[in-house]
Amino acid sequence: MPNQAKLLIAASGTGGHLFPAIATAEQLSQVEIEWLGVPDRLETRLVPDCYPLHTIAVEGFQQRFGLSTLRIFGRLVHSIWQVRQLLQRGQFQGVFTTGGYIAAPAILAARSLGLPAILHESNAFPGKVTRLLSPFCNTVALGFEAAADRLPKAQTQWVGTPVRSPFLQPVADLPALSLPVPDNVPLIVVVGGSQGAVAVNQLVRQSAPVWLEQGAWIVHLTGDNDPNTKELVHPQYLALPFFENMAGLLRRATLAVSRSGAGTLTELAIARLPSILIPYPYAADDHQTFNAQVFAAAGAAHLYQQADLTADILQHQVSELLQHPERLQQMAEAASQLAIADSAQQLAIVIERSLLLRS
Repeated sequence: MPNQAKLLIAASGTGGHLFPAIATAEQLSQVEIEWLGVPDRLETRLVPDCYPLHTIAVEGFQQRFGLSTLRIFGRLVHSIWQVRQLLQRGQFQGVFTTGGYIAAPAILAARSLGLPAILHESNAFPGKVTRLLSPFCNTVALGFEAAADRLPKAQTQWVGTPVRSPFLQPVADLPALSLPVPDNVPLIVVVGGSQGAVAVNQLVRQSAPVWLEQGAWIVHLTGDNDPNTKELVHPQYLALPFFENMAGLLRRATLAVSRSGAGTLTELAIARLPSILIPYPYAADDHQTFNAQVFAAAGAAHLYQQADLTADILQHQVSELLQHPERLQQMAEAASQLAIADSAQQLAIVIERSLLLRS
């Protein structure tokens, strides 16, 4: 870009919102970036070392109208005013957001000033803010192509969902796993999302003895909220609250048992990893089920609703797949077809074009 533009990125809360935004920011080398977040959320730990961080107090609307709704609406109006002042004072040329509560004041403030707003929606079923405010955005970039059907009034472009840079590095360049897993054994990785998944953890612990007897190893990422993490003890079973080198772990794995958040699914696709998907049943608009359906329809995953899944069913399905490597290979190929490795670069181009049009 001939003259360096200035962009405000509004991304807050969970890794699903933050990691795609950070991956995209890393591709905007010719753009000056500042960040908009919420106090006491994940961005206060991840962002300040890289970009100036501004925070506002904003939260989502409740399902039922009441006094709390009026309070939240008043806070939203105030936050729009705050962001508008920030955009003017900082002489920003546009806003990029990855959705969630923070997106509403960012988009509305930008449009009130005639600035471009670019929104990335990672889920197959767009979130509430995306559905309401997508018509006000210059472009809505999509993680799942199917989401376009639910945004008929928006200018959409399918770019996939950006992943953290280690997922795009050659395996040889990644850090060693630092786990005592032999090289030539099947490895099952259990991923409950950033907070873990106690219900999935219980099903896995009940099913695991059969898999261990088959010679598999299990790396079980339990999260921090499971009181029964020491219930199963076995030399081939490794229970960890989280694991830093997820790129290396997923690319070493044979099969994943996982929730179906958009970010996790993107990482599974980039890693060419077959999966058993168990959507979080209380996700907003059941969006994890819509995400998982895309992978199941493509042949990359088997989908089970948590209410219908028993330990016997899970144990049998995983055992069957471990006994048929050719099926796992077919699923891996299908997963790779869902991956857009240059998603962050594509999204950066969308943003830069919008800023150029403004300048």
